[in-house]
Amino acid sequence: MSEAVKDSEYSVVAERLTQSYGAMKAVDGVSFKIKKGEIVGFLGPNGAGKSTTMRILSGLMPATSGRAYICGVSVANDPKLAQSHLGYMPE
Repeated sequence: MSEAVKDSEYSVVAERLTQSYGAMKAVDGVSFKIKKGEIVGFLGPNGAGKSTTMRILSGLMPATSGRAYICGVSVANDPKLAQSHLGYMPE
């Protein structure tokens, strides 16, 4: 991630997140950015990949591919530091 993104207005950045279970893709190329101070929620039907996306963002599950950053910290490279910037309460 570039310095411009690290120092940007975004607290969460997801870039082309994918999670596969064999041939099935639970999450397929999801990208989004959440600005600092925003409150967001995931809505969708069962099996849409909401919980899987949150597990990736919170460092509980590695993505098959793609990148996730919390406050500029790579979730894959430093999950504990990324987790220190995130509050997550699963359903």
